[in-house]
Amino acid sequence: MGLFYNRRMIGQGKNGLRRPTDRSVRVRGRRQSGAAHRPFLRPVGLRWDRILLPVLLALAAPSASAGSSFDLSGPPLDVKVTRGGRTLPISQVPNLKAGDRIWLHPNFPESQTARYLMIPTFLQGSTNPPPEKWFTRAETWNGKIREEGIYVNVPPSAEQTLLFLAPETGGDFTTLRSNVRSKPGVFVRASQDLNQASLDRARSTAYITAITRISETEPANLQEKSRLLARSLDIKVDDACFKKPEAQQLACLTQSDSVVVLDDGHTQSTVAALTSGASADLIGQLSSSPMAGAGVYSPYVGAIVDVVRIMDGIHTAQYQYIPALGQTEGEELNLKLNSPPSFTNPKSVLTVGLPAVAPVQVPPLRAIDPDRIYCATARSFVLPVDNAPLVYATALGHDYGLRILRTKGDPLDLPAHPVAESGGFLVEISPTEIASLDPEMVGVLHGYWGFEPFDGPSFHLATARAGTWSPLGGADPESLVVGREDTLLLQAHSAACVDDVSVEEPDGRILKASYKLIKDDELQVQLPLQDAAPGRITVMLRQAGLPSPDQVHVQAYPEAAHLRSFTIHAGDQTGILEGSQLDEVSKFSILGVAFVPQELSRKQGGEELVLKASGSAAALEAGQTVTAKVVLKDGRKLDLVTTIERARPKVTLVGKSFQLGPSAGPTPIHLSNQDELPQDSILTFVLRAEVPAEWSRTQKLEVGAADGEFGVSLSVEDGSLTLQDESTVLATLNPLKSFGPSAFGALRFRAVGDDGAVGDWQPLGALVRIPTLKEVRCPPVPDRPCSLIGTDLFLLESVAATSSFRNPVEVPLGFAAPALEIPRPDGTLLFLRLRDDPKATNLVSLPVLPE
Repeated sequence: MGLFYNRRMIGQGKNGLRRPTDRSVRVRGRRQSGAAHRPFLRPVGLRWDRILLPVLLALAAPSASAGSSFDLSGPPLDVKVTRGGRTLPISQVPNLKAGDRIWLHPNFPESQTARYLMIPTFLQGSTNPPPEKWFTRAETWNGKIREEGIYVNVPPSAEQTLLFLAPETGGDFTTLRSNVRSKPGVFVRASQDLNQASLDRARSTAYITAITRISETEPANLQEKSRLLARSLDIKVDDACFKKPEAQQLACLTQSDSVVVLDDGHTQSTVAALTSGASADLIGQLSSSPMAGAGVYSPYVGAIVDVVRIMDGIHTAQYQYIPALGQTEGEELNLKLNSPPSFTNPKSVLTVGLPAVAPVQVPPLRAIDPDRIYCATARSFVLPVDNAPLVYATALGHDYGLRILRTKGDPLDLPAHPVAESGGFLVEISPTEIASLDPEMVGVLHGYWGFEPFDGPSFHLATARAGTWSPLGGADPESLVVGREDTLLLQAHSAACVDDVSVEEPDGRILKASYKLIKDDELQVQLPLQDAAPGRITVMLRQAGLPSPDQVHVQAYPEAAHLRSFTIHAGDQTGILEGSQLDEVSKFSILGVAFVPQELSRKQGGEELVLKASGSAAALEAGQTVTAKVVLKDGRKLDLVTTIERARPKVTLVGKSFQLGPSAGPTPIHLSNQDELPQDSILTFVLRAEVPAEWSRTQKLEVGAADGEFGVSLSVEDGSLTLQDESTVLATLNPLKSFGPSAFGALRFRAVGDDGAVGDWQPLGALVRIPTLKEVRCPPVPDRPCSLIGTDLFLLESVAATSSFRNPVEVPLGFAAPALEIPRPDGTLLFLRLRDDPKATNLVSLPVLPE
């Protein structure tokens, strides 16, 4: 869902230096896709009253409140775009194209007394001042313009579009045009940030609107639907809200601190053209200029501060520029301002970002589960889709449909609608259309993104079929037992179409049964047999689109524990009892040693019950044939004959040490946790044989990850085990060579006997990867942060200047730069935590050099 970072984030500027950005930003950084390939981390989770200022506040009066929210309504406009003979409202236009005809209509109220010049403007990148003819002067108080609006055409080679609303003054048009032409890069950046802010705000607004509606109409479904909303809109939601009383959940979920708009590739690519090519070059130069803080802030994230400093130098005594966010609904473009306009010097010029003149970026819709089968015979069904939040938050996409390919006849097109709280596209189908479907089909989601048609992901579809159910062996109907809830697994190709399950018990009672789809053709039904009598049970499964339910008949039997076997090795404290209905076992003992029931699990053909000795089980010797005494919960007593198995191998870890490998070289990092084992080291550890008392030359040792992802077998034969004496062995392990460069995490070991019997896993340590740290570079200004220089810095989880780890700098996922902004160290000491073991705080001593 995203990560919270309450710290100085790290971004990358054009010159490769790592630089701090905003001081209190919740972000998620991803690799940028589309036309722009410059790496950056973008602030995406700020409150609206903090993030939507990055571009044009530079030209606002110093008294304008930078913390006010965009809740003031500006003058309304009507906008439409015509391309190739087709006209769309502005709400459905994600991009502009050379030759597009834009209709602009100042839909001002009759009571409007202030006279505004409307100046649509086209830009051609950061390094090229636009021609004077690309500025159009329209007097909104002119009767004809007020009645009919104006048309402007997108000129060839245009890249960005801005719309200015300027108060009428002498020389107003000429002054504004001069400002823009003298500083085109500033206004290119303005266009980018205004578009980005509007798109992010659309996602947040869609979330808040939907969550409020759900809280009022479906409060019981608030948690489930809010998570679907968060997935659809790529929003981070604070899960702690759901732990509050129901009456407080809505307020919590709609607080700005609990809602974080996350970075997504589609929103980035929609505005990517604004940060590519010459535009990106100039932005990079500006961000590293002395005027912009000498490279303190990254090109993208630094827009919040950099552009303010850059543009502050070009405001005039007559004008101040204030940002206006556009909220679209049909052809209406409603402007939202963060501060009230001024009609006295310096007068406010409202600046509105229109879609970029760039290639269209169609939404990269992704099926949540592309292999799943969906039921097409339901009157409506949802196809889960994510990876394109603008599809759910805006009207840029339209005329969606599902095209079903049939073996006979033309494809069937069904209407589809994105529904964020459902987590996908809602498809509706009529009974007549259902009758024309094949048993198995493929459907392709499609639609229009602006003027461009596109195809989305495909889905596997099936229709309901009657009477095709068969029980699976994992839940053998012959083993169903009354007196408890039992599980029945059923198989059918149309299992996805089941929308209701009920059970008729032997006495005629009909009860609802819970169920879930565990595979496309497998249904798990929980049979409510707690109060049922033994006899025939009828399971009734209703499928969408079928007039009557399918019936599956099974037999329920009275409870009776069946004991098949008990396995225990000499020297062990636990054993495994196999059989059925083992939850009825109350007591178990062998030769006076009492065992206590532990975990019960079902498996193919029966159950397994773990039994643990309550005292010492040393009296149980290998080879003994003994009779176990079993008492059931109802008082019945059973006997079970078993043989004590041979003892499993057992070893004890005596000691361990490591030396850095030849390729690693010395490291300034001093590991504080003795259980941390560097990956590029030679690990040696000593083991003493316990069972058997001597270590055989054919005995082996297994070392691997605690999660079983990787492992290696050590032996005397391959030289990785060396006998010190008959019971002591020295093990040598090169983790990098044995496991590869991506191995990390908890390591464990166990002995393997001559006969293949394995001992218990025992912890060995934590395998960690260590970055190469070279030096610290600090600027002469004391309050400026320093840079940590090295390689593989992504292996760091965080860095702090004090051992108490106050105000650490956390390293974001995907970090790949050779320098990391860190707090200024006290002397030459720093403290860090490794990503592979973030609980341990390690000391590092590095030379501190001037920057």
